[in-house]
Amino acid sequence: MKKENALRELLIEEMRRIYHAELQLLKALPKMTKAAQSERLKEAFEAHLEETESHVERLERAFESMNEQAKPKNCQVVQMLLDGLVDSIAEHKEGVMCDAVILCGMAKVEHYEIAAYSTICTWCDLLGLDEASDLLKETLDEERTAEETIIEITESEIDLEGEGGDGENDANE
Repeated sequence: MKKENALRELLIEEMRRIYHAELQLLKALPKMTKAAQSERLKEAFEAHLEETESHVERLERAFESMNEQAKPKNCQVVQMLLDGLVDSIAEHKEGVMCDAVILCGMAKVEHYEIAAYSTICTWCDLLGLDEASDLLKETLDEERTAEETIIEITESEIDLEGEGGDGENDANE
């Protein structure tokens, strides 16, 4: 029983971290939308903002199903990723390179979220927390789809030839 209690404590701690991460994203996504150059990227961020609101709600429901309070615990990883992204945007304020750094930064955040949700879903399953598991698996699926969207946008929107030359000469300058 000690291991089960310890795992539950870890689960709650990680859920609180991802809860904080999602709350950070609610603040960051409008800024990313504003900085994005591509209309497709702007639309993707607007859609992901709505999904992120749902992620927060699902986490709150998962906490409730476990008779726990939804209290955020500082998620330094996502904060560092977002801070780095803000710095990169400041260096590459416009054009295709701005979108490239935004896509890279957001891909890093999605990878973190996928890792976190995968782990906490597994722990919920191990602890028999079916309602929480079902809620969080829905979010995990959406995070995986968001990652796929980032890859698709990167492949289709990062046009090296359309911005200031043929791409080859730019790399050699």
